[in-house]
Amino acid sequence: MAVKLRFPTSARAVLAILCLEAGEAIDRDHLSKLLWPGRFEAHARASLRQSLLELGKVVEAVGGDLLRVTRNSVAINPAVVDTDFLMLERALQSGEHKNAVGLLATIGTAPLLDQIAFGDAFGDWLSGHRTKAELRLQVAVEQGLATLKQAGDVEGHARSLTSWSIRDPALARPATVASDARMKVAVLPFRPICMSADQTYFADGMAEVLITTLGQVSQLQIAGRTSSFHFRDSDVPLPEIAQTLRVSHLIEGSVQRQGEEVRVHVHLIDGATGFELWSHRYEGTTGAIFALQEAVGQAVTAAIERALGIAMEAPLVPGMTQCKTAYGLFLQGRSLCPRRFGDGVLGAAITLFEQGLELDPDFAECWVALGEAHQLVAVNTQCLDRNGGAGRMAACARRAIALSPKLGYAHSLLGVYELTRFNFVGALDCGFQAYRLDLNDPAVAMRLAYFLIFIGRTRDAAPYIKAAVDQDPVDGRKYAHLWSVQFCMGNLDAASESAQRMVNLGMPPICQGLNSAALGQHDLAISQYLQSQHRVNGMILPPVGIGIQTPEAMDAYWLVAAKGICGGKEQDRQIYWQVLEMLYAVLHDRSDVAISGPAVMTGNAELVFKTIGHSISPSNLMALVGYGLMSIRSAESGSTPSSSPLPNVSGWRRR
Repeated sequence: MAVKLRFPTSARAVLAILCLEAGEAIDRDHLSKLLWPGRFEAHARASLRQSLLELGKVVEAVGGDLLRVTRNSVAINPAVVDTDFLMLERALQSGEHKNAVGLLATIGTAPLLDQIAFGDAFGDWLSGHRTKAELRLQVAVEQGLATLKQAGDVEGHARSLTSWSIRDPALARPATVASDARMKVAVLPFRPICMSADQTYFADGMAEVLITTLGQVSQLQIAGRTSSFHFRDSDVPLPEIAQTLRVSHLIEGSVQRQGEEVRVHVHLIDGATGFELWSHRYEGTTGAIFALQEAVGQAVTAAIERALGIAMEAPLVPGMTQCKTAYGLFLQGRSLCPRRFGDGVLGAAITLFEQGLELDPDFAECWVALGEAHQLVAVNTQCLDRNGGAGRMAACARRAIALSPKLGYAHSLLGVYELTRFNFVGALDCGFQAYRLDLNDPAVAMRLAYFLIFIGRTRDAAPYIKAAVDQDPVDGRKYAHLWSVQFCMGNLDAASESAQRMVNLGMPPICQGLNSAALGQHDLAISQYLQSQHRVNGMILPPVGIGIQTPEAMDAYWLVAAKGICGGKEQDRQIYWQVLEMLYAVLHDRSDVAISGPAVMTGNAELVFKTIGHSISPSNLMALVGYGLMSIRSAESGSTPSSSPLPNVSGWRRR
């Protein structure tokens, strides 16, 4: 029988804290400081004693061994206490979906421990517990929805999804839920007409804004920029492009700029046939470029409405800046960032962004772009201070968020920074916040997946990666992470397909080699791994400290690496470990991915701790997110594939 008890506020807070930490002893000093901040220690402890006495008297009415109080700690007996949140978690985990729907409806939108406030320290403690609790609930809901969908329980799936939408409308459409009801559209890069080669950025900017604008329309799913721009100047037939991008319609166009005058032609194409369904010409000026972009976005939406016979909300284009010069500098910088491996390219992009921000310090999107450029420098160049770059990235992201809190990608960048500070809960919080704000950005979904993978929640990350790949299917980097997840979960056939797709899209065949090694095909694996040499050497500069190497020396190093990673022989692995130890002794950055990546891949736990355990940077964290999955046992799958030559080093995650 349920009994409703009345407590004084402080006693109620004590009980709430104990319930959240059910079964765990809490230090009395910690409790007193949380609930009575600013008081002398003796006074705070006395207040805690009084609250515990009041709590004890009230619960005597229901009997049972509720509290476990010692001189130094307090705990609650989890066997005699229950909460609506715990009941909901249990219902989801045990598959009691009807019960879960009722509990979700009862809880509604109420936050955890609402209307209890005891100062900043308590607020920080509560915020952390709310984040962890909401993340656990989110994962449990997604897994429940996936189970219902696989079982073909359409009614139960719809009822559960509706109940969850009451609590969080944004996350009510998790990545596990197919979005077949949404029309899939790709915006191809616009052709520049009568513009010099160095002004193509202006045409790209028009297409990018249209991608962002149409992404606001809930009935549409817009293909990612990377995939759409893959077909720049392509002679591939339009129906084939639509099939590759997995879309039903294409938008293409051209931009002509003469002085201040701008003319834009836009065409809506039926992806199945390649026939034009609608076209229009728009004219404007560079001084009113955002008004022109908004007119184009709304007209395209209206054309799609007519083509499908459904109503859509009209999107709005936010005015990024009032300074057209700053906007031009921003577009130029954005055009350089995808060429991240060119000598000095990222430095030039940073200069352009900084010049734009000098003209308009409140240009939030430019702050995001500058932050991303600092991250790319830390990952892809011979950077001497990678974590310094991460700090600059975070400063830019915070400035962007202060100016425009709804920029989801800025929160994603901040999450990367939190990982470099070993703040895993903070990184997840940023990732989920970014996803709430921008469900339609595949880069945001991928970042959230990174953060989940990083803490070992591979199965939870998989739906977000699959959704990102579905939206951006011509981006080799996304297939790299899809391969990692499939490999880790033991699905080597699917992993092989993803690895081949990566190679087809121009990525080095390293993952192919690792997949073949896991299947016991070691000679093939070594050959495939070695084929990566020239692609990697042509893309990424060697780390500081190695110096210029002769071709013969590089060939020898790659052969040792290929045998050590893919050969399946312990002797070869030991030789490679010796080489890695030598690199560790001479490199400027001893946690460089050139050491930490192979250390994780080959299961050298000691070297992993010496490198990544010492310092996480934007560069080497990718070794853990990607390559780390190959040798670190997933908490969900239970083991690596039995034929894999890569040993388990999962202990590092509990450090």
